[in-house]
Amino acid sequence: MIDINAQLAQPEAPMCRRLAELVVKHTSEEGVQDTCIPGLQVFRADHPTSVSSSVYEPSLCVMAQGSKTLQLGDKEIIYGPLTYMISAVELPVVGCVVDASPETPYLAVKLAIDPQEVAEMVLELGDTLPPLDQQRDCPAASCGLCVAPVDVGILEAMTRLVSLLESPADCRILAPLARREIIYRALIGEMGWRMRDFVSTDSQAHRISKVIAVLKDRFAEPLRVRDLAEDVNMSESTLFHSFKQVTRMSPVQFQKKLRLHEARRLMLSEGLEAATASYRVGYESPSHFSREYRRMFGAPPRADVIKLRGEQPMLASM
Repeated sequence: MIDINAQLAQPEAPMCRRLAELVVKHTSEEGVQDTCIPGLQVFRADHPTSVSSSVYEPSLCVMAQGSKTLQLGDKEIIYGPLTYMISAVELPVVGCVVDASPETPYLAVKLAIDPQEVAEMVLELGDTLPPLDQQRDCPAASCGLCVAPVDVGILEAMTRLVSLLESPADCRILAPLARREIIYRALIGEMGWRMRDFVSTDSQAHRISKVIAVLKDRFAEPLRVRDLAEDVNMSESTLFHSFKQVTRMSPVQFQKKLRLHEARRLMLSEGLEAATASYRVGYESPSHFSREYRRMFGAPPRADVIKLRGEQPMLASM
């Protein structure tokens, strides 16, 4: 359980409150809102939310206020004030805001991170980075989504980045510098070794990130684990084991979630009928698609889309 009182007594708490004040200024309504800074989004919820599904991109998210639970495969993740989360690869998750009110809303900031940026900085820093932690050999530590207490360096850099929203004229020059500092602080921080593991070309985590990229681009095609394993020079059993460590699900489960998320997007954003969307994402049977859709989202496709059209500001999650 999260001990909120203990967290708010930490020296970082005043700075976290400053970040929360900035987020409130730039969230005129509930939901995820893009900003003028590329890759930077702010999120606000005034009430606890129902469970929703989304796909997390590689990103770093700082929680300024409130708390949330996430479910990645068989792993539950809880994070609240004075914590930050890193998603090293694209991952389908379900989650809900559990601590929010109109007086004390849930507030978070997310910065999308290109893994190539991380790889380039790792090369630039070279031997100045601390040695990779021995925990990288622990299966529980191989998950592509992780949470840790936020440190002063990351919190200061993220606060500076968000404060630039108040002076758009400075964003073009200063935002890239703040963004670069956030990545640097993350790399030398508690979860930096995990970020490095996913961009290290000789690591299992990096091979799995390549498999995830292939599945993302070709999720509508039949899944052939043997071909995926050959592409990344792994045995099928090793691929299956490593994939489940990173994503907390099997390749088949992962592909299914990507298909269903894309079908939902097609119906919601492009107005496709359920049968058309199901064929587009690789299903051969609309009835099979409908059963799996209901199992994942809790309602048949048509009913779910009608409901979502009334809740669009809250669709994306952080």
